[in-house]
Amino acid sequence: MKKHNFSAGPSILPQVAVENASKAVLDFEGTGLPLICMSHRSKEFDNVVVETEQLFKELLNIPDGYKVFFVGGGASTQFFHIPYNLLEKKAGYVNTGVWAKKAKKEANLFGEVVEVATSEDKKFSYVPKGYSIPTDIDYLHITTNNTIYGTELHEDIDCPVNLVADMSSDIFSRPVDVSKYAMIYGGAQKNIGPAGATFVIVREDILGKVSRPIPSMVDYRLQVKNSSMFNTPPVFPIYVIRETLKWLKSIGGVEEMYKINKKKAGVIYDEIERNPLFKGAAVKEDRSLMNITFVLNEGFENLQETFLEESKAAGMVGLKGHRLVGGFRASTYNALPLESAEALVKFMQEFEAKHTK
Repeated sequence: MKKHNFSAGPSILPQVAVENASKAVLDFEGTGLPLICMSHRSKEFDNVVVETEQLFKELLNIPDGYKVFFVGGGASTQFFHIPYNLLEKKAGYVNTGVWAKKAKKEANLFGEVVEVATSEDKKFSYVPKGYSIPTDIDYLHITTNNTIYGTELHEDIDCPVNLVADMSSDIFSRPVDVSKYAMIYGGAQKNIGPAGATFVIVREDILGKVSRPIPSMVDYRLQVKNSSMFNTPPVFPIYVIRETLKWLKSIGGVEEMYKINKKKAGVIYDEIERNPLFKGAAVKEDRSLMNITFVLNEGFENLQETFLEESKAAGMVGLKGHRLVGGFRASTYNALPLESAEALVKFMQEFEAKHTK
């Protein structure tokens, strides 16, 4: 039975990237050595890092003055790396859910932090809008896509201060004007690779402005200077990122991916609207293209476990909502084919026919 992988992360990756990675584990590009046993200082792997950086710059149209590097530790490690490098006096955070709150908590260790806006009043079911951004803060931190609650910022905001964005779960899913951001970062395990690597895109002129001493492993300047090689980087994940970005380029890049993502999400959201058993969990204008959250309508709540069990039997993987909110979540990251979105819709229709007699 074909499996349809809706997991929120680690998540589905392009089949070609998985196949190439499988081969490289045994023999990396004819070297006779397994990729996972190769020196990160070798010329062969250096070429991988260089090409991966170039693909980032090309696919995202990254302007001059920005650097791309890769580190381990996950996006959550960046929650404290960011204030270590950028917070001198005061920082602003927009609170749109669990990960934004965790980022804000870490920043509190380094200086004054203000909550510029929040959607907690309605259980993070929307993205705050129309808020005033203080001009006396060192940076404003936002989370562009909220995997748990299924909301997403669909347009780049205009910000009078350095804008820092966690794009762990929507990077490369839609066009982004990188020039509006001082820094973009995220974990790889949603849209670009397996768990274990974190990407950072940073405008160089914002670095070196804090007065505190910074430990070497945390100092962005050293990571930039050493091109991801200050210490041993996550070799295997970086290779898979390269293969994933090569696939993305081959299908037409971010613009084409955006069209596909809107179509995939639209198919599922349309069914949620039509089907009397379900309703969306996020407000319509802020619904995520990457994490589609929905719940059972009133009167059908007793079908929660039945839906999960029957969907799993039908080949649907990872539809259970996050433990904090319950319900269901279909993550439709870049590598998920339209076929899987259509299969979920078909199952939802069959489930409706079976349980509304």
